[in-house]
Amino acid sequence: MIALDPIEALANLRHEFGEHGGVNMSIEASSTFTVVDSTTMPEIFAGRKGPETGGCYLYGRHFNPTVYNLGRQLAALEGTEAAYCSASGMGAISAVILALCNSGDHVVASNTIYGGTWALLNDFMPAKTGVQTSFVDSTDLEAVAAAITPQTRLLYVESMSNPTLRIVNIPALSRIAKDAGIPLVVDNTFAPLVLSPARLGADIVVHSLTKFIGGASDLIGGAVCASADFIGSLMDLHIGPLMILGPTMEPTVAASVALRIPHLPLRMAAHGDRALALAQRTAALGVPVSYPGLPEHPDHALFERLRHPDYGYGGLLTIDAGSEAKAMALMNTLQNEHQFGYVAVSLGYFDTLMSCSASSTSSEMPEEALQNAAISPGLVRMAVGYTGSLEQRWTQLETALRATGLVAKR
Repeated sequence: MIALDPIEALANLRHEFGEHGGVNMSIEASSTFTVVDSTTMPEIFAGRKGPETGGCYLYGRHFNPTVYNLGRQLAALEGTEAAYCSASGMGAISAVILALCNSGDHVVASNTIYGGTWALLNDFMPAKTGVQTSFVDSTDLEAVAAAITPQTRLLYVESMSNPTLRIVNIPALSRIAKDAGIPLVVDNTFAPLVLSPARLGADIVVHSLTKFIGGASDLIGGAVCASADFIGSLMDLHIGPLMILGPTMEPTVAASVALRIPHLPLRMAAHGDRALALAQRTAALGVPVSYPGLPEHPDHALFERLRHPDYGYGGLLTIDAGSEAKAMALMNTLQNEHQFGYVAVSLGYFDTLMSCSASSTSSEMPEEALQNAAISPGLVRMAVGYTGSLEQRWTQLETALRATGLVAKR
């Protein structure tokens, strides 16, 4: 079982105060940084000095104190030695893959992942770098092990798959990866606090901070949590993807995200409580609903073993409306007639966000790939918010389900 709660780890972290004694760290807006002794600058360029060794900063694309402090907070939450933040989740994912792979290398990845990540691995990397990916069912451990070749450089999965909400067996995947001598990379965007991949055996954890950690759908950001050596390699002055390609997080964004982390556990618990209640009531009506907190979910028992009990089962559920037309009708009714939520991509917002995955966030995937990933045309992904009362939101959802024919009218 997990030894340390992520919130306890965050509380143990040294608190950074503002320049003039403010309870919040100051925002460092400088693009470049001075050194007291000019002989220090060659030491920084040579990699012998930096934020951890002498408190030295060079240039905002390399390290920024405000962004660096946010990275320390995320490392504490995920249980890694270090972390650093990028301008987007895709920036973080791309940096990790580019850092681990060279031309002609191979990746094994889950066949059910975010459409942007799928396009990066299936389309962009082969065309631009010659890196090929084998997509497999990450819940099939034998298939995962069989897909690894001598050229494989990483195993990539999502802790909770987008959008099918399958839970991967991180300890088992970690053993497979270690036996093959490759790192296990886990995207934990759907389950911050709920799951702690690094504590369960993952080597590298990535996040889209835009989602639950940001919490208000008002900023874009990403993060990589890993060993200090790996984070340092991302910022290497010669071949570090974050340094050379420049997907740098803006310090005001980092400061904003840092102020939201203390109430992340309250928000995750609220998302989870509401999602569980709606999923239970929807299932009781006979509607095809998937939610990891339901006993009939195929990975429910696994999830119970892996999750932190204080933060629920996550804030997402799916309803299979049976067809794209019915999915669209359901979402339109919920948004335009009942103010239940919004037809919009993303997740982690305080109001519910709904999308038909096959024609939106997974639309980069061709029909065969969608079928292999069990993403049906009528699958509605609901990122459940916590505004309004439970009874108010349930009445709206039940009424819409009946109005669109998913439940027999009374």
